[in-house]
Amino acid sequence: MASGKHRRPSRLSRTGANVAGVAALTTTGVIGTLASPALAAHPAAATGLNVVAADDMLAERIDAQASAQQEAAEQAAAKEKAAAEAKRRAEAQAKEAREAKEAREAKAERAARAAERARLNAYVSPVAGSYVSTGYKAGGAVWSSGSHTGVDFHAASGTAVQAVGSGTVVEAGWGGAYGNNVVIRMNDGTYTQYGHLSSLSVSVGQSVTPGQRIGLSGATGNVTGPHLHFEVRTSPEYGSDIDPVSYLRSHGVPA
Repeated sequence: MASGKHRRPSRLSRTGANVAGVAALTTTGVIGTLASPALAAHPAAATGLNVVAADDMLAERIDAQASAQQEAAEQAAAKEKAAAEAKRRAEAQAKEAREAKEAREAKAERAARAAERARLNAYVSPVAGSYVSTGYKAGGAVWSSGSHTGVDFHAASGTAVQAVGSGTVVEAGWGGAYGNNVVIRMNDGTYTQYGHLSSLSVSVGQSVTPGQRIGLSGATGNVTGPHLHFEVRTSPEYGSDIDPVSYLRSHGVPA
């Protein structure tokens, strides 16, 4: 039994105590001198028993009320515990969902960065869907060096010309026999030149990416008709040219 709580004696113990009291009175002669059939039926005796019974009923009601209160308290505690557990599970699920979302976003961001790096490191043809009309080192009096220092791509006047890769524009303007031209220092350290342009779309110092338009093809400079002169050099100096077709193929561009 919990400390600090006092229970009334049970009905059985109280009844026993009453019987013991009557026996004591009988022993002393108090009841003996009064014992008679009339006393057995006297209303006072019945009233005493009724008081005992009423006292027992009150105690039972108090016990029942205490039990009900304890049961209600236990149910409330159980509900509170269940609610706390449900909240904990909900928070755990929310955290798991948040972490899963963050992981997906991080994965998507990494994939996007990788795709961007791949794009910036890619190479393309200077004229989409075109072909080489005059090859590298072709001979002829039209070239001051006696041979072609680049390749010519077939391109009608006004066709878009694009940077073959990532780099920085180091020349944009008139280039003598090359007409309007653009020279780009590529990220790999080489230089690409685009000649005979009808118009320019970039300026010196500008960074360009693969496939970015740098101008439109034309027939400016020393030409017999519109086309794109494409040249690759190991330095910005004339005469350091290398085979443009081999260069493009080494970077995965069929030409």
